[in-house]
Amino acid sequence: MIFEINDKKVFVSDAGQGIDRNKDTIVLLHGSGLSHIVWSLTEQYLSNQNYNVLAIDLPGHGNSEGICLKSIEEISDWLEKVFNKLNISKITIIGHSQGCLEALEYYSKYPKKVKSLIFVGGIYRMPVNQDLLDLAEAGDDQAVKLMMKWGYEDPKKFIGGNPVGKIINSPRDIREVLAVDLVACNNYKNGSEALKLIKCPALLIFGELDKMANLEKGKKFADLIPNSKVHIIKNCGHMIMFEKAFEMREKISEFLKK
Repeated sequence: MIFEINDKKVFVSDAGQGIDRNKDTIVLLHGSGLSHIVWSLTEQYLSNQNYNVLAIDLPGHGNSEGICLKSIEEISDWLEKVFNKLNISKITIIGHSQGCLEALEYYSKYPKKVKSLIFVGGIYRMPVNQDLLDLAEAGDDQAVKLMMKWGYEDPKKFIGGNPVGKIINSPRDIREVLAVDLVACNNYKNGSEALKLIKCPALLIFGELDKMANLEKGKKFADLIPNSKVHIIKNCGHMIMFEKAFEMREKISEFLKK
């Protein structure tokens, strides 16, 4: 699905199904430097369970045009333009990593649009290691290697190479996409206030071995959201939708059906 926001093309993967007004809608938000591709093992699965499923490429990411938005706040307002353009409301937002911050901020501004929230590998405050920031801003491919080192339970198990490296695969991608996203995450400070506003059902999924959104901080995040549900995936790092996609999507499905 391709349409325009602010005279720039926006790409949204819809599992080839479009939008059925009789179905509930799930929105998938990717993490820093990534694109809709990360949800490839999840999108069709949920679509087959009678949901509209929309995996969005943020500006400058994947197949969407424009420059990357520089703050989580800007992204949340841009998402509202997308949802208005598509005439959708009462959505479930599933965010991974940076996408969790976007989901938090969006809910804090537009709570009536959100039916439920699902946070995958994310916490409400995500400071970024300065070495990673410096490498990304320099366009150095060591930034992606660091993400791989910190992000996976066992990087060697990915036959054919690092899937993140296949998305962020040029100095330009690292400098103009990944670095901008990482700075946005690092600068976001409203999460602690935004989470206090959550009144909808919420599910938090964490990787037991996640070094980017570690389990201890994740549990504290969950404790601050009334009646939230938590699922911890064993032997899993930060890139849950690659490492343990089947378990993740099954838990999402169970949550949505309750």
